[in-house]
Amino acid sequence: MPSAVPTAPLPATSASSSHGHPPARALALVGASNFRDLGGYIGHGGRAVKWRQLFRSDHLAALTPQDHQVLATLGLGRSIDLRGQAESAAHAYRLPGVAYHHLDIEPTLIQQALAQPHTRQQLTAHDALELMHATYQGFVYEAAPRFAELFRLLLDGQPAPLVFHCTAGKDRTGFAAALILTALGVPRETVMHDYLLTNSLYRRPPGMDKLRMAEDVLAVFWRVEADYLQRAWQLAERDFGSLHAYLAEGLGVDAPAQRELAARYLAP
Repeated sequence: MPSAVPTAPLPATSASSSHGHPPARALALVGASNFRDLGGYIGHGGRAVKWRQLFRSDHLAALTPQDHQVLATLGLGRSIDLRGQAESAAHAYRLPGVAYHHLDIEPTLIQQALAQPHTRQQLTAHDALELMHATYQGFVYEAAPRFAELFRLLLDGQPAPLVFHCTAGKDRTGFAAALILTALGVPRETVMHDYLLTNSLYRRPPGMDKLRMAEDVLAVFWRVEADYLQRAWQLAERDFGSLHAYLAEGLGVDAPAQRELAARYLAP
């Protein structure tokens, strides 16, 4: 049976389903621990993000047959893979009947740090923090074309449930989820709440001891901190004036696109 997954309580700015009780935000899967729904958060005009339409996750290459049965009930139409080329090749997957889109965002800085054994052994927690900060700053500019393409997919064709993910479902996916929720008018504190849920859900993969890295360094790489996302927001706000201006000017998600997103993904 799938293992139990802790489900964090919804923040005050979230809504129940039409039956009065919200669906489970986190899905209890054996092969993916960070698969969860973005539904229920309150966006523009007091309208809630629709449940069972937008999902975020860690990678989907280790799903069990039981997991596939669970996902089949969601009616997913598309899976959007934000992993780099090597990551996707090493852990490839396909979901039956689900269109696959690969928007590769390379974890370049962290890859460089982990590539050399002597570098791994010398890394300190401070070094790891600096790498994480630089990674998130890279999301704002270097990865902008990929995030822009993600929004194009969100607005393309007929609305259908979709999942987007990277390897751990925490950094590239966390930044993507923050952008989507922001575009839908979800308050910043709620966006941060969703971002930090990774720390109570994600299970670190086995075999990390083989990297021979200090535990405090691993903790930096395999968790999320509010400061990571805040620094990316601050960079976007410094250079564009606001997050919504970054969406419009940096990613092409202008006011008409945001209205279309709201029409598709917010409840009436």
